[in-house]
Amino acid sequence: MTAQGAALPRRPAQAGGPAGASGVLSQLLLAVVCGGYATGAAFGWGSPELATTMGDFGLSGAAVLAAVSCFWYARTRTTRFRPAWLLFAVSSGMAGFGNAVWGWYEVVLGARVPATSAADFCFLLFAPPAIIGLLVLARRPVTRAGWVCLALDAWLIGGSLLTLSWSLALAHTAHFAGETVAHAALSLAYPLLDIVLVSMVLALHFRRSSANRSAVNTAIAALALTVLCDALFTSPLLRENYRSGQILDAGWFAGYMLMAYAPWVAREQHGTPAPAGPAQQPVRPIAGSLAALTPYLAAAVCTLGILYNVLDGHHVDRVVLFTGCTVVLALVVRQGIMLLDNISLTQELAQQENHFRSLVQGSSDVIMIAAPTGILRYVSPAAAGVYGREAEELVGSELASLIHPEDLGRVVHEVRRFLAAPPADEPSTRIECRFRSGDGEWLNVESTVNRHHGGLIFNSRDVTERVRLQAQLQHTAEHDPLTDLPNRALFTKRVQQALTGRRMTDSGTAVLFIDLDGFKAVNDTVGHQAGDELLVQAARRLQESVRAGDSTARFGGDEFAALIIGDGTRDPAAREYRILEIADRLRATLSQPYVVEGGTEVRVAASIGVAFAEPGITPGTLMRNADLAMYRAKQAGKGRVELYAPQMQADVVRRAELATRLRTALHDGEFALLHQPVVELATGRITAVAAQPRWRSPQGILFTPAEFLRVADLDRDEESTRTAELGRWTLEKAVEQAAQRRRAGHCVPVYVRISAARLMDASLPPKHLETLLLRHGVPSGGLVLELTGGDPRVPLDELERRLLSLRRFGARVALDGFGSGYAAMTALRRLPVDVLRLDRELVDGVAESARLHKITSGLLRIAGDLGVLSVAEGVDDAEQARALRAMGCTHAQGLAFSGPLDEHRLRHALGRGAFPVPGDGPEGDGARGPLPPLGGGGKRVLVGGPLPVEMILSAGARGGSAGGAGALAHAPLRSNNETPVPPT
Repeated sequence: MTAQGAALPRRPAQAGGPAGASGVLSQLLLAVVCGGYATGAAFGWGSPELATTMGDFGLSGAAVLAAVSCFWYARTRTTRFRPAWLLFAVSSGMAGFGNAVWGWYEVVLGARVPATSAADFCFLLFAPPAIIGLLVLARRPVTRAGWVCLALDAWLIGGSLLTLSWSLALAHTAHFAGETVAHAALSLAYPLLDIVLVSMVLALHFRRSSANRSAVNTAIAALALTVLCDALFTSPLLRENYRSGQILDAGWFAGYMLMAYAPWVAREQHGTPAPAGPAQQPVRPIAGSLAALTPYLAAAVCTLGILYNVLDGHHVDRVVLFTGCTVVLALVVRQGIMLLDNISLTQELAQQENHFRSLVQGSSDVIMIAAPTGILRYVSPAAAGVYGREAEELVGSELASLIHPEDLGRVVHEVRRFLAAPPADEPSTRIECRFRSGDGEWLNVESTVNRHHGGLIFNSRDVTERVRLQAQLQHTAEHDPLTDLPNRALFTKRVQQALTGRRMTDSGTAVLFIDLDGFKAVNDTVGHQAGDELLVQAARRLQESVRAGDSTARFGGDEFAALIIGDGTRDPAAREYRILEIADRLRATLSQPYVVEGGTEVRVAASIGVAFAEPGITPGTLMRNADLAMYRAKQAGKGRVELYAPQMQADVVRRAELATRLRTALHDGEFALLHQPVVELATGRITAVAAQPRWRSPQGILFTPAEFLRVADLDRDEESTRTAELGRWTLEKAVEQAAQRRRAGHCVPVYVRISAARLMDASLPPKHLETLLLRHGVPSGGLVLELTGGDPRVPLDELERRLLSLRRFGARVALDGFGSGYAAMTALRRLPVDVLRLDRELVDGVAESARLHKITSGLLRIAGDLGVLSVAEGVDDAEQARALRAMGCTHAQGLAFSGPLDEHRLRHALGRGAFPVPGDGPEGDGARGPLPPLGGGGKRVLVGGPLPVEMILSAGARGGSAGGAGALAHAPLRSNNETPVPPT
């Protein structure tokens, strides 16, 4: 290109490496050996005997060396020319054997070589293998016409050489008088085979294969030199005066040495690759021109042979005349074949040109050819449809002026890199840039670039729609579809950039996690469409409340986040005040009323967690800290801002460990099921048992689930999950043990506590309770479900239908915590209740408080009027038992009778059938079997546990334990759900 374009680099000539140096040394050694032989032959070798020896055995040794070299190369190298080198080895071997026979006569026997000897036959067999080997090296024709042209070319050359040789020498050889027919035939066969060999050398020189060209050229040169020396030897004048060791032998010696060196040329030059690349200017091969002129040169030589005979006054020999006529006829036939071939090639070329022109002009891609200067030389007609500009308008313009300035540098760099790369390694490259269209808009263009005569070919297509679609898909993948805020992935990327970018040293960078409190209620009451509108408005308020350099995001549901970039403030107190002020402003903004679908006004609060970026913190850690702070804000009462503190992470780790312990306890069978008797106040008879799960700590202490969950401080979802698992286990275990007691003769119902929400929850499989009752054969009334909690989200209609279905299978319903609120009264009014369980808070003060006494009496009167049983929970002393019985309470459960018992002690208690009931005397002695008094005014009670333990119940104190003996021996009694906290 021009000043802004790419200039085609030129490659410097590469110096040969070690292989190149080895090739030069070999060539130098070959030249020295051949030159030394030629010098010795020129000066007669110093003596006739040495000249004869060097002329005979020296040539034999060189020929044998050539045979061994060609044979060894063919044996050790895997190449498709292996047969050619084997044939050259045979040809050289024949020459070596012939020279050895010649030396045997002249050197060893000291006799003249016979006119017809074995050496003549060896020399005669030199040409056929060499001719066949040249055929192997040649590039074979692929058509029948090609083979005919090859034969005609060989005859044109051979015939012209035969005409010239016959006119100069062979005619005299054929008319030697007094010679035998065999000698005359040998005299003519050797030069004729040489003529055939020369013809093949010349004909195949222009048709040789491009592979191993250096080796092939060297072999052809060796054969040509050998044939030339044979032609000189054939001359009668030189043959009559020939003596071994003369200068003519130097030609043969050089030919043999070249043949020995020929197969190894390619191996020596392999380490020096020819320069490649666009910098090389194409050179028109001379071989093609000479190949085209070969028939005419051959005819010219034949004509010169005939003219020589005419001008010399000799009679035109019939051989010369016949050969000349056949040469002319071969020339005419060859020209006819070439003419037909040219017509066929011209038609085929025209068809291919039309084909490619149609492809280029009809292609939807734009094809452009640019010169090395960056000027467009050709532009296909598709430019009008793609670029909105005519091809003629673009031709001659600079390519750099059509590329977007922001992309030009990248394009120029890629073009220069591509042109500097070897074409074999990188034949093409791909460039994408913006291209100016006819209306001035920028189009996204993708181009495939190829080299072309020092320039470049651009195959370009418009990919604007694809780029837009990719950008849209990228935006969709990184943004929330509802609010169009960045999603978690993009927000995390921006946090990473803030922590590692150029502003990583700015103090005060913080991440805010935001959760909308009460959003689920909006969905449940107003509808999801209104909830979506609220989220869109909240996102807009969030974006408007932060600065331009800050980032906001929505993670899903009602969770948002904000990245506040620091302003460089070094004072920790100042930056904390600034961020908290921003967070409080966001909280107030997001807590303003929202007007949603239908003009309805709704309100939500915002809980915000703030975490500062400290040195070395990772994006994941920073976002986790903000998330922990946000959850702490929700736990602390919602609608507030909390700053992250390291203690929050420690609390999370502790809760995770305790949750893991609870999960392990559930799965490893560390929970035990105890049962507390439900006693009839009138008789003391055990009428039912209440199932109470306990977790057995490694120290052997039993803890209630409520205590363990409270200490674990689980979040609501995790606590709900653990409670569901524990409730399912308790229910199945209680029904199973109740069935076993029934088979043992103890038919008492079992109370199992379950919340209304859990009874209706999807986590409890459908018909699970029904299947459980049928599988264990529990009779009607054998299972009593204690409904706990007054969740307003549980529809009473559905709960009523569910309870009626369970009653049909024999289950009974007890309303737990009766008297604790309006929800219990509503449930009593709507649900099929069989038992009312008085709340513990009423029982605790029933003996001391007159107000509670009246309330409890009223509730018991309601139970009596409705005809349902009443059970008082937490009856831990005799005064409570007497007061409740006097009010009309029918049943009680508490430490005044028994604590929770394991299965063995429960069966023992069921075997006794009843517990002592406090009497009506003024001193509180039991009318029916009072307990024996102890010193200090205390009374003895039986407390359930792993071992039978007798504890002192002090006057006015209420206590008890479900723990083991070791835990209770030195501790005051507590109620059945207040046990020591498990160790952490």
